[in-house]
Order: sequence, then structure tokens, then C-alpha cells
Amino acid sequence: MRRTDRSRGVACALLLVAVGVAATLTGCQKSSGAAGGSDLAGSVTPSGYGATFLGIGECSSRGRAFREVSCASEKAAARVLARHEGLQADGPACPPRTDFVLHISESRPAFDEDGDGSVPRGFACMRNLEEPHPGDPGKGGGPRTVVGDCLYTARKGQVKETPCDGSGEMAAEYEVVAAVQRRAQCPPATQLYVQLGGDKAVGCARRV
Repeated sequence: MRRTDRSRGVACALLLVAVGVAATLTGCQKSSGAAGGSDLAGSVTPSGYGATFLGIGECSSRGRAFREVSCASEKAAARVLARHEGLQADGPACPPRTDFVLHISESRPAFDEDGDGSVPRGFACMRNLEEPHPGDPGKGGGPRTVVGDCLYTARKGQVKETPCDGSGEMAAEYEVVAAVQRRAQCPPATQLYVQLGGDKAVGCARRV
């Protein structure tokens, strides 16, 4: 199981149009973790708390080896907001306040002595039970760019998130002020359009 997040000012956005700039569609990945590490690859040991491993509302432990634990346990660190099978790239977007995503590899662990359980490949959208919450607006992280997030230009055609309060390594250049279905619906002062995903896939950003 692999964890991805974009805390500490590293969330990515797809640049659609910049005023006065000829931009191209560009994707990006960042490997910085919420605890200061890179994307984590840990062992998966299901506990059997629910019919689905890390189903909606269930909790995981912390550390490199993510385990499903009771949400009442002192080991519980994050709760599942959404759970989907298959690859994240092919599935729906995580909820806006997701702090990080756990990628779950297909496996057939021994849920019981018969060993007849299985865990299909999928991903879980997770939110920390306690702060920090890098997925909150303006915090500079999380798997999605949302209204209230701030951005800086990483290179031509590509922008990334950074904390709005100036605590990140890069200063904020833009703030996403609205999410709309079409660019024509953005406020007149919009200077940057970013791809957000979901029903309102266009983010309208202004300079800060």
C-alpha cells in the first residue's frame, strides 16, 4: 500500500490558460509526505473490522505499515472518507478535504485461519483524525486543489500548491477564488485557470 499526499506546499494543479502565457497541459507528482518523508510503501495487514478493507468511515494506523484499526483505538490516525476499487487515475476524485490517498495493492491476506479473504486493488481517500490537515483550503497540500488554495509557478505550464500563510518554501502567487464548470463563468479578475476535477472542474485564480 502506498501513501501519496502533497503537504508542505506541494499540491499540483494542471495549468489550462495563463493570461498572456501560452501554456500546455502538464501533470505533476510530488513525493513529499505529511510526516516529512517520501511516498510510503508499507505492508498491508487487514484486521477484518469491516466487510471491506478500509471501507468508508473506518480508520487506519500511522507509520509505514498501514493497518485497519478500530477508530476508538489509540493507534487510529486517519479515517476513510471515500474508498474505490481500481487505479486512482481511472476513478473518481477524492473529497475536497482529503489529506492523503492510500493506494492499496491487490492481495489475498489471511483474514482468518482459512485464509479465504481478499483485498482488491484500489485506493482510499484519508483524513487525519488530528491536525495537521494539509487537504484543507490554503494549507498547501492534499491530493486536490480546492477553492482557497494558493499556487506558485513551478515552471512554464505548471503550477503547484503552497501554503497561503507564507510558511512554505515558495511564496504564493495566485489564490483559487472560485470553482466553475466553464472558464467563461470565472470572475473578470481571473488571471489563471487550473484544472480541479469533479463537476466544477475549472478553478479561477487571481494574483495575491
